[in-house]
Amino acid sequence: MPLIDHPSGDYALQIMYALPDDAWYLELDRVADGSTLLIGIVPDEDPDREPTVCVTPPSGHHHVPYEVMRWFMEHLDREIATSRGWMTLRPDLVRTIHRLRLMERDGVYEGDLQALAAVLAEDLPAADLPLVIGGVFGDGDGFAEAAAGEPSPAQVRAVRERMEEWVRDTAAETIG
Repeated sequence: MPLIDHPSGDYALQIMYALPDDAWYLELDRVADGSTLLIGIVPDEDPDREPTVCVTPPSGHHHVPYEVMRWFMEHLDREIATSRGWMTLRPDLVRTIHRLRLMERDGVYEGDLQALAAVLAEDLPAADLPLVIGGVFGDGDGFAEAAAGEPSPAQVRAVRERMEEWVRDTAAETIG
């Protein structure tokens, strides 16, 4: 859990991922007593869930300086842009990315990124391909390196069949 100290030394930001909630949590803590004052919640899987801020007042009343609140909100804004940037794309791309992220979670194309890249290149317009890959895997996750090379037609067919089976099993729409 990264802990980021505010320049004043009186506050700190703790960032963690809550797997059961599929969301990033940013907690603003008062260093003196370790109490949590604010929690920013940034869902990164479900486009229908919005980021929220929860106020968790410690016993008694506490003033949070404006500069500290701005600092907290700047970190929260960055996390929203990083975790949810793909959700601002066209609705059809958001649906495709969301579906692919769920497939990734379920292991549909695990270990077969070359074949997945080939399937996506066949199914999506070239201009949309980097947007979708960035939305699913992020920019720094090494997708291009892992997907380098030419998959065999059998690998592509197998991934496509697993994806179609997942769509049937989950009653989701097809990709693309």
